[in-house]
Amino acid sequence: MAVDEAAAVVAKAPSGLQIHPMDQFVVKPIFGGDAVLWYTPTNAAMWLVLSIVAVILLLVIGTRGRAVIPSRTQSIAELAYVFVYKMVEDVAGKDAIRYFPYIMTLFMFILMANFLALIPMSFSPTSHIAVTGVMALAVFFFVTILGVVKNGFGFLGLFWISSAPLILRPILALIEVISYFVRPVSHSIRLAGNLMAGHAVIKVFAGFAGVLGVGAIAPVAAISAVYALETLVAFIQAYVFAILTCVYLKDALHPQH
Repeated sequence: MAVDEAAAVVAKAPSGLQIHPMDQFVVKPIFGGDAVLWYTPTNAAMWLVLSIVAVILLLVIGTRGRAVIPSRTQSIAELAYVFVYKMVEDVAGKDAIRYFPYIMTLFMFILMANFLALIPMSFSPTSHIAVTGVMALAVFFFVTILGVVKNGFGFLGLFWISSAPLILRPILALIEVISYFVRPVSHSIRLAGNLMAGHAVIKVFAGFAGVLGVGAIAPVAAISAVYALETLVAFIQAYVFAILTCVYLKDALHPQH
């Protein structure tokens, strides 16, 4: 009987290295339980709210003094403002400046969400297609409706490449239509995929470090290197999402090839 009990314990015991890098992306209720309904407060919702709060603290509270000699917080906010403003002006043109607040909001929200996700034991909402997909679809519908309203049937010029040989234009038009409607997919997956991959790699190296204990010099060094890279990726992915939005906005305002 004792032998059978020992065998049962061994069978239930985990075997090998137990690393689950995807567990950090599971959406869970904040107050316990397993059911996640549309009204359930979750870790994803909490970190989304924290990202919004961080944006407000930086851009609203941090600049409320409007000091001639800015504080560090005001300087960061002003640098972000000028950076995005120049990006919109350079990529989409001066007539796109009126849409600057929308692109600034997207950029700062994604940036804060990405940076907050680097805090240990935090959650990365921008690693979920449910979040990035909604933002990408919002951009897609916004620029499409804007293009139709501004240009009418002239918006179809976006798909008709008049500089190409006549025989190739219908084929290229079909390709342009397909690529246009694929935009929300690539726009959202690029952001979510990069964030998810980076956090998963960090979790794998952290698992190795936990198993090796005091001998975990190599995994800790790898974690430090990947973490530094992820800090850069957090900014780059916010920049890429914003600059692609500017490119799509330019197409809506000036659809003619």
